[in-house]
Amino acid sequence: MKQQLTIVKVGGAVVEDPAQLAALLKGFCSLAGRKVLVHGGGRRATQVAARLGIESRMVGGRRITDADMLSVVTMVYGGLVNKDIVARLAAMGQRALGLTGADIDVMRSHRRPPQGGVDFGFVGDVDRTDGQTLATLIESGITPVLAPLTHDGCGQLLNTNADTIAAEAAKALAPLYDVTLAYCFEKPGVLARPDDDSSVIPLITRADFGQLVSTGVVAGGMVPKIENALAAVEAGVGRVLITSALALGQGGGTTIR
Repeated sequence: MKQQLTIVKVGGAVVEDPAQLAALLKGFCSLAGRKVLVHGGGRRATQVAARLGIESRMVGGRRITDADMLSVVTMVYGGLVNKDIVARLAAMGQRALGLTGADIDVMRSHRRPPQGGVDFGFVGDVDRTDGQTLATLIESGITPVLAPLTHDGCGQLLNTNADTIAAEAAKALAPLYDVTLAYCFEKPGVLARPDDDSSVIPLITRADFGQLVSTGVVAGGMVPKIENALAAVEAGVGRVLITSALALGQGGGTTIR
């Protein structure tokens, strides 16, 4: 029987809110079994870029990353946000280790080619994730904390969507563990009406997703989030949940199936 493993992805809005982040990390530490944390940090990267006079551009919920923006996200994701979370987890008794995809070659990607006339710059699409190395860390009592950066194996760092990082880690670890993947953000789940927190959609399937996108219910950054969730389920991940950072481990939210 496989051991239980929970992979939690926390979004940038939660990372920016000290109260929500504290609640999320408390809930994360209380989860039974083995754990991995994946974080974003896009809002902080946008703020830092603005202070440096660097324009932030988004297409379909994904950040266009030129050389200057790559420097910003490397500093923010791999440094400031990652190490802040690691330190907070250490204070809660967790033996956490912050990693980018380049560290111990855990996640390798290729630079995304232009799509539909859009050049995303130094953005990576994942080719390979070393689930065995992650499992070795986990079985040593270490909690990996993954930042949304990968590399191409030729010395180039690449900005990679944090939801994708979480899904790819879940897929790589699914043969070894009974994996639950939880996407935690500031809302209680995927909402049928954006301004109504009581309108949580309890279940989304592949067929539902297409309809929700076509009607505009699901848009922006939620589109790649659900795309990654569906890909994870289809690749053998046991459970995928989109829920509030404040409700981690308490049920509710939107299940992707």
